[in-house]
Amino acid sequence: MTRLVSEVRAGELARRLRRGETDPATVLDRTRERFEAVDPSVCAFVEEEDRWGRLERELDRRRDPGPGERPPLYGLPVGVKDVFHVDGFETRGGSEVPPTAIDGPESPAVAALEDAGALVLGKTVTAEFAYFEPGPTRNPHDTDHTPGGSSSGSAAAVAAGVCPLALGTQTIGSVNRPAAFCGVVGVKPSYGRIPTDGVLPAAPSVDTVGFFTADLPGATLAAGVLCEDWRAGDEPPDPPVVGAVEGPYLDQASDVGREHFAASVDLIAGEFEVRRPDPFSDVDAVNERHNRLVAAEMALSHDELYPDYRDRYADATREIVERGRGIDVGSLCDARAGRRELRTSVHEAMDEAGVDVLVSPAAPGPAPEGIDSTGDPVMNLPWTHAGVPAVTVPASTTDGGLPIGLQCTARFGDDEWLLRWCRGIRSALDG
Repeated sequence: MTRLVSEVRAGELARRLRRGETDPATVLDRTRERFEAVDPSVCAFVEEEDRWGRLERELDRRRDPGPGERPPLYGLPVGVKDVFHVDGFETRGGSEVPPTAIDGPESPAVAALEDAGALVLGKTVTAEFAYFEPGPTRNPHDTDHTPGGSSSGSAAAVAAGVCPLALGTQTIGSVNRPAAFCGVVGVKPSYGRIPTDGVLPAAPSVDTVGFFTADLPGATLAAGVLCEDWRAGDEPPDPPVVGAVEGPYLDQASDVGREHFAASVDLIAGEFEVRRPDPFSDVDAVNERHNRLVAAEMALSHDELYPDYRDRYADATREIVERGRGIDVGSLCDARAGRRELRTSVHEAMDEAGVDVLVSPAAPGPAPEGIDSTGDPVMNLPWTHAGVPAVTVPASTTDGGLPIGLQCTARFGDDEWLLRWCRGIRSALDG
């Protein structure tokens, strides 16, 4: 087992940079040292010929506005999943398709990070077209295990301490699951809260831009930059009533996953009132509907590209595109309509139980061995289908040293409150 974990707290580092307690050049030097020590083994980043020269030139071009005027992410190195278009970079989407066939204008999410002072450290590895065909990335907690996917490189880069913040996307479970496997914070905001313009589409009805950090204060800082109309001073009712999800949905987790979840709920119950709602009594139907929607929209997203380059697609991606091409319009419309119906039913279940925040396993269990699969996103799927915000927080560790994550969710649009509540839940887990 090779363990290459290190923690760089985005919130703390950003604060030190803004105050002048350190400087971007020093941070870049330390980043390079860490990158060269671990990335050859973790393989979180897409190769780049002149990465450090580019970054040094970028620092030389930038003007330091001085203490008190520095933007919130001043000098902070960030990773960007290789489905985002970034000026000056090719977009490959983890595929063999020529970049010229899939290029486009820069993502507003990337532009927001840059406007806030962040430095793009580089593109991070993604499963092909943000689906299931994995890249070479390995889990920093044990390089014999998957980091999850499809945002594999971004989660691993943060877990390995190469960068404190990285962008990802989620169409089924591509932020919350790898965050759990890699032992970091993974934020999937409410659907549409961060623009998906400038991102290679998978299934636009559920595609969501998210991000990874090592700490919740850093996640809140990043959310304030990335999420539209962020309400920084919006304080939630405190303390929240917590709902520990049960029923057929929970049965999808492994024995190990359920054991760790039960232990986490016991810790949370020491600090908060806990109730036990069952928001997904029809979880099999939800799973089928979401998978049908993703297949159909993947086919539509690749309608022009696939006929010319199908021989360059991996088997898993080719299979879903072919399957999606056989789904009729009526079935797709029904699947799309199910999103809002599920959101409404989740809200109703929360209202009936009188809970503010729901907790559930962020993955069926710890990261599986091997890197030929990214793991099962089944524990994330219903929340993505409903479009509600979901945050993975590190919760526990197996005897073998692999992280287990806890998934915290709230009502649609309550992203600000959810991140605040997560801090209290995380504290209870630490206690």
